[in-house]
Amino acid sequence: MNPAEADRFGEAAAAYVHIPFCSEVCPYCDFAVVAGQDHVAARYVGAVCAEVQAADPWRALEAIFFGGGTPSHVDPALLGRIVEALDERHGITDGVELSLEANPEDFSVERASQLRQIGFNRVSFGAQSFDNNVLAGLGRRHLATHIEVSVRAARKAGFNNVSVDLIYGTPGETEQSWEQSLGRAVAVAPDHISCYALTVERGTPLSRAVSAGAEAPDSDVQADRYEAADRILTSNGFERYEVSNWSKPGWECRYNLTVWAQGEYEAYGNGAHGFRDGRRYRNIRRVDTYVERVESGASPRAGQDTVNGWEAELDRLFVGLRRTVGVAQGPGTETFLASEEGKKLVDASILGVGAGRLRVTRPLLTDAVHRSLLALDGPIVKVDSDA
Repeated sequence: MNPAEADRFGEAAAAYVHIPFCSEVCPYCDFAVVAGQDHVAARYVGAVCAEVQAADPWRALEAIFFGGGTPSHVDPALLGRIVEALDERHGITDGVELSLEANPEDFSVERASQLRQIGFNRVSFGAQSFDNNVLAGLGRRHLATHIEVSVRAARKAGFNNVSVDLIYGTPGETEQSWEQSLGRAVAVAPDHISCYALTVERGTPLSRAVSAGAEAPDSDVQADRYEAADRILTSNGFERYEVSNWSKPGWECRYNLTVWAQGEYEAYGNGAHGFRDGRRYRNIRRVDTYVERVESGASPRAGQDTVNGWEAELDRLFVGLRRTVGVAQGPGTETFLASEEGKKLVDASILGVGAGRLRVTRPLLTDAVHRSLLALDGPIVKVDSDA
């Protein structure tokens, strides 16, 4: 993907829909999810539809992402109600990318066919690993064979855009098992693969286990795993277009491209985050509180931040530098490159400058670049306050 194609998504309109229901909450997960609450799914979907209907009218949506939680765990007819509400309120383009996350153990040909009839055309499987011992360590309910079966089910039902998510750096994972996972992921012929390092988030069962003496992920090992992923995926025809994402040419996730290009996206459901009209906003995390607020006619917003002027320019760099194409030069890049930290990063070949753009050339150090950005005092050139 070239810079012009990537930057075009800054003008796109997208939406995120959060579906919090899971059959079981994974020990490493800190998302706004619940298990054992399937009986409130219909009521929750009614609240999401009401939130959509109360939103300001907008442009037709080019990308919609149902995340979670496990959207595939919910009756497809309920998801269809939300899609209809989005179409009625905002409109949906003919070529929309309509994605949902799915767990391999609950994705059958029948369910996939129902989802296709609703309009879903992209599915992202939470595979995490093809090593059954690693899957057990992550608290996952599926086996490696379930991943292969679910991908075949998606293809048979007509999904022409399939993604597989992997997690690396789990204690007990070996170099050999990680490379075998990558090989088996490639072998199921997805269009897109995401690879994420296992992180220990406060308040999770994993965090408590590590505090009690369990082995923690090793950052050096995770760096090696990341480099192996890039090498193996690239050699098999995948192109890295963002820190953690690789795809076959033309199969990049359009919803994510919109977020990284500082495009606008609505957000619906508990814990959802959105960006529209220069505001980044977030919804209440608790499912019961979210539903009660919407049903009473109140806003489900937990807070919002206005993003304009220098803050908007920093935001553009923060999200845009995750992409391999980087960002176009502007007030933020000029300030960054003139700072002592920016100069050090260029000298260390962590930042690259050329063809009117700024790029992170060593993706493993993207977090370090972000920390340096946040430490900037302010612009050295004028920034439009309405930007």
